[in-house]
Amino acid sequence: MQDLFGGLAPATFAFALAVTLFAGFVKGAVGFAMPMIMISGLSAFLPPQMAVAGLILPTLATNLSQAFRQGLPEAWQTTVTYRRFLIGTVVFILVSAPLVTVIPKDIFLLTLGLPITAFAALQLAGVPLALPIHHRARAEWGLGVLGGLYGGVSGIWGPPLLVYLLSIHAPKTETVRAQGVVFLIGAVALLAAHLRTGVANVHSLTFSAALVVPALIGLALGYRLQDRLDPVRFRRWTQVLLVLTGLNLVRQAVMG
Repeated sequence: MQDLFGGLAPATFAFALAVTLFAGFVKGAVGFAMPMIMISGLSAFLPPQMAVAGLILPTLATNLSQAFRQGLPEAWQTTVTYRRFLIGTVVFILVSAPLVTVIPKDIFLLTLGLPITAFAALQLAGVPLALPIHHRARAEWGLGVLGGLYGGVSGIWGPPLLVYLLSIHAPKTETVRAQGVVFLIGAVALLAAHLRTGVANVHSLTFSAALVVPALIGLALGYRLQDRLDPVRFRRWTQVLLVLTGLNLVRQAVMG
């Protein structure tokens, strides 16, 4: 019976569905934060490798929708515009992904929780995260590499991209689409990398595939909110959520 749930007990699987539904909703509303919420929620009751594997296919599916929401020509233009960031991210996801199988769980959670908390808390406090970019190409390469190094281990490579988009003052629609494109291609790289490491296997991908449905339902609901609500106000609540997400990861690391 448990094979139907990727090897998990039904109650555990149901909680994973709820976490994913909520993560998809937030992503649909603001364009990011799905992997952060999923890692925080799933790591509370799953090993890090299973949590990372679980987010792979929902991330792939939701970013496919987000990247192409305005159409193929716009998505292609965004790919060309942010090609340096994409190359850096993909290459270093492949480089860093094998580390996920050797990093102790408490260190894994702590190195995730502290940067997420700091990133969201600074935004919530009104501290500008935009960097003074004088050489856009070099900044794009550097932040792409940083995102890839972190993404291979954790499945999260959003914060460096968000900092970059803020720094170049990208418009709202382009910001959301760029996140979709970068996260989509990164998700493909993450899947390829973890097929090699063994983190993505029959059991873990069965679990991940089952999470695609609640992720897409949440995404659709979030899109409706994104189109209707004041984005500034909703982003502020999202920042509060990310602070709580990061603190939860730190709590799990400290309490073991």
